[in-house]
Amino acid sequence: MTDVTRSLERRMGDAVRRALPPQTAEFALFVLKQGWACLFGGLMLGALILSRLVWQDDWPVHRYDALFVFALAVQAAFLWLRLETPQEAAVIGLFHLTGTVMEWFKVAAGSWSYPDPAVLAVMDVPLFSGFMYASVGSYIVRVIRGFRIVFAPYPPLPATWALAGAIYVNFFWHHYFFDVRLALFAACVLLYGRTRVHFTVGRRYAMPLPLAALLAAVALWVAENIGTLTGTWVYAGSARFDWASLSKLGSWFLLLHVSFVTVTLVVRAPLRAGVRGRAGLGKEHAACSHSWF
Repeated sequence: MTDVTRSLERRMGDAVRRALPPQTAEFALFVLKQGWACLFGGLMLGALILSRLVWQDDWPVHRYDALFVFALAVQAAFLWLRLETPQEAAVIGLFHLTGTVMEWFKVAAGSWSYPDPAVLAVMDVPLFSGFMYASVGSYIVRVIRGFRIVFAPYPPLPATWALAGAIYVNFFWHHYFFDVRLALFAACVLLYGRTRVHFTVGRRYAMPLPLAALLAAVALWVAENIGTLTGTWVYAGSARFDWASLSKLGSWFLLLHVSFVTVTLVVRAPLRAGVRGRAGLGKEHAACSHSWF
């Protein structure tokens, strides 16, 4: 993280604390940190909205291609400003790859489509779409760092990998066989039910990990609906500007678990604390660098 970035974050936090009473400032800082953590996704969502409002069909560059270039530029800026480390960027690249593979399958299966033309597209999927998944990975790595999150007690890693793999496979499996998402919902609650997300705003808080995943899924469902209303993608059997169904909320809840486990392939310090239990919380809390605000 650069000195300029660190200074900016501290100034934002100091301004909130000076302007508001302590309890109100605590909530405002929580919202501010969340917004800062989802900066990549927010910029992508803003680009979807703005490009839909201004883009013309006769322009020499297609809208989807411009979105891809914009996403690359944002990722480069994040690295240059050290808002993300190269290691975190590698994880986000993995999100782009796994998300694009899912897009190829879902578009081929007719779940949704991209109605506008694009040069930078493979198998009818514009390449910018992978960055929509990557924005979820960016949020997770940034929110862990920004809130100095520790997960305790964290389940055995092999069990989390197996569940994430089963969830990912089911996104393909249910097109040909039966959908086991109800069993996967239950498995998520059973596996992570004891895990608490310990996070810092001004002071330390904790909430069950399944609840945190549900709240994040609601936010992603709202963001998906905003993207849907821009006509960037169209669901099968829907008008161009229809809302995404509530079933997508369950999909996001499950996909967040896959996303989280993908991040843990690189970000391990908060998880080791969870494995050791509450006694390790203080040490790992201090070890989480780049405290914000």
